[in-house]
This record gives sequence, C-alpha cells and structure tokens, in this order.
Amino acid sequence: MASGEVKLIGAWASPFVMRPRVALNLKSVPYEFLQETFGSKSELLLKSNPVHKKIPVLLHADKPVCESNIIVEYIDETWSSSGPSLLPSLPYDRAMARFWAAYIDEKWFVALRNFLKAEGEEEKKAVIAEFEEGNALLEKAFIDCSKGKPFFNGDHIGYLDISLGSFLAWLRVTELAASYKLLDEAKTPSLCKWADHFCNDPAVKPVMPETAKLAEFAKKIFAKPQA
Repeated sequence: MASGEVKLIGAWASPFVMRPRVALNLKSVPYEFLQETFGSKSELLLKSNPVHKKIPVLLHADKPVCESNIIVEYIDETWSSSGPSLLPSLPYDRAMARFWAAYIDEKWFVALRNFLKAEGEEEKKAVIAEFEEGNALLEKAFIDCSKGKPFFNGDHIGYLDISLGSFLAWLRVTELAASYKLLDEAKTPSLCKWADHFCNDPAVKPVMPETAKLAEFAKKIFAKPQA
C-alpha cells in the first residue's frame, strides 16, 4: 500500500473531478476533499497546477498529479494491490480503453455541451444527430469491451466506465433542459443498462451529483446576461 496523505482539489459538480473520486472509492483510499469555489481559483490550486490552473488535482504526499484520466491511472498504479484493477490487463484492451476515453472527452462531451448552447431548430437537429452518432459508436464499443459483462471493464467498474460515467449526471440535466431523451433504451439498450449499473455502484453513489441540485447549478453557470 502506498503511503502518504491524499488530498483532492476539486468541486462537487465537475464531471472531471468525479473521476478520481470514484477511483479512490474503488481502491478504498481515504482522502481529504478540498472544494474550490466556483468562479475563483485558490492559491493551492494555482501552486499545484500552474500549467493549466484547473481542477482536479490529486495531492499525494504533497506531490501534485493533474488531469482527470491521468489521475485515475496514477491511482490504479499506486494502489494496485487494493481493489479491482481499473485498466484492462491486456495491452490491446488498455489501448482501446484509452482510445475511447479520449473520444469521449474530445468528441462526445463536446456534442453534449453544444446541446445546451444550441439555438434554433436546425442547430439543435445537427447537434442531436452528432450526439446520437456518438452514442451508437459507444454502444458498439461497450459490446466489444464488456464481452457480455456489466461494465466496459468487465465485472467491475474500470477506467473507461469512469471516463463516460462521470458525465451521466450532466447528461440527465441536459435531458431535462432540452426535454429530449439523449440516452434512449430503444437505440442504445446496452448503454442504458450499463448506466444503471454504474450509477448504483457503491463507489459511485456517494459522489454522483443529485440531478435537481446540479440543474440549479447549471442555470447559474449557463445563465445568459441580461440585455
């Protein structure tokens, strides 16, 4: 077991901060959660992540580790003897997990974010088409990666599950705001079943933001300035 005090600089509503929180829970690693105030950056954050100046930052024995997916990998390697392995054991499977995690951040999440910003019917239709195309790709990726098991990682939540699952609360908020079902059982039955398994996992439940609370927070950060 790795020694040294563990702290996590973050914010409750951030999907990127949720990733290391789930990973730490899966590995049964106790940690102190240092909440940042929305709209400001603490001295500790700026000192710990002077390059990007963003959350999350993991502090392990006062050494900072930045970027959510990198932190998850660090947690998996540092506490390798505790809890399930978060990355697959085979090199090809690890490569695929990293590939799809990058796709989720660079393409899928961008489409989700654009959904909230879309104005006019034509723009909304284009965003929906892009998002549903991404969901279809992830449905196939899940079937390929899970090999009939409940999670992308098999029997237990892993790296790719954490990568996608961290956005599920924001997905629900977006569905409420848009009055549109973005994760549809008829179109992506495997993903929908996976989402239920993920959200009900004991490592996830305590750190998954409540939809109503997150919706109120979303109204504040996406509020349009008065003319």
